[in-house]
Amino acid sequence: MDFSISPIAYIKSDFPTKFGIPRQSGLVQELQGTIVFEPEYRNSDALRGIEDFSHLWIIWQFSEAVREEWSPTVRPPRLGGNTRMGVFATRSPFRPNHLGLSCVKLLGVECTGNQGTVLHVGGADLMDGTPIFDIKPYIPYSDCHNDATGGFTDTADGFLLEVDFPISLLQKFPESKRTAVIGVLSHDPRPSYQRTPNRVYGLSFAGFDIRFTVEEKCLKVTDVIAL
Repeated sequence: MDFSISPIAYIKSDFPTKFGIPRQSGLVQELQGTIVFEPEYRNSDALRGIEDFSHLWIIWQFSEAVREEWSPTVRPPRLGGNTRMGVFATRSPFRPNHLGLSCVKLLGVECTGNQGTVLHVGGADLMDGTPIFDIKPYIPYSDCHNDATGGFTDTADGFLLEVDFPISLLQKFPESKRTAVIGVLSHDPRPSYQRTPNRVYGLSFAGFDIRFTVEEKCLKVTDVIAL
């Protein structure tokens, strides 16, 4: 039996491309996005009571990774991109149904004139324009497990980089975006298979192209260009 689902909303974020997006939600809490509902779902009654929850689950589509075929194993970036794991033991975007799951912080509910009621969220790991299929409240007593283990992701903190961001370049960003952009860079946006010394990388974020290099555990920003 075939099933089909349609987006109920899309997100507006500071990432025009998928490069540099944190590999999990919540890693950079300062990142902000706005969930805008499709016209047929712009009914404020559908959001009644949502402001009583601090966090939400978002079910969405890896819209830039849709493929007809799938593989039972993938190569997680956190394992260097060389070790294969079962696709269902990872959060890889390359999966049979291309579905993503993110836990975000609800920052506010706003009634707008032309877009209906929108949700402002923090910590989202979604590209601008990502289609959203469902939203559910995060419920601490059932969703939080203090004895949980994280498998190969338990060593994620070891991948953090020191960020050397010259103040003259950082000040090109609005003050509200500065902590977020440093957080994004600290999580090493490079693909796991690209570790070439002295290579200059480019990351698009919040209307700017950020040029940077990485040497050992230090990321150095070399230029910031308005897009």
